[in-house]
Amino acid sequence: MLAEYLDRYRMTFELKCEGLTAEQLATRSVPPSTMSLLGMIRHLARVEHSWTRRVFEGQIELPQLYRTEEDPDLDFNQAVADDEVVAEAWDTWRGEVAHARAVYTDLDLDAPVDVHSHEVEARDIVVHLVEEYARHVGHVDLLRECIDGRTGQ
Repeated sequence: MLAEYLDRYRMTFELKCEGLTAEQLATRSVPPSTMSLLGMIRHLARVEHSWTRRVFEGQIELPQLYRTEEDPDLDFNQAVADDEVVAEAWDTWRGEVAHARAVYTDLDLDAPVDVHSHEVEARDIVVHLVEEYARHVGHVDLLRECIDGRTGQ
């Protein structure tokens, strides 16, 4: 059930960004916010990567995607209107989603997982991901409406 909710939000997210140019995807929301649809693609790729690879798989040594110590908001700050940046963001997001789906297939939702020296159930993290997507799909809905008036799924 959780995987279905998560996949529904992923699908909705992708549909809301469909058919836009690099310039439209990189359009910022309301100043001083750096939020854009392209930034959101990069951010959600980072979220998928961090929770799946770094936490569930324990690959903590992996560098975080679109984030550095100097610029923790690199996902949004470097979301520029460039077709190559857009293609790379989508490829990364789709790759991280595919990897997460494969990991979730064998995931024991009751298993303990270490998150910053605190033990939580894997289920708590998946619920958090559903929450993360739900919140951001709301942002994406408003961003898309501002760009071309499109509403709904």
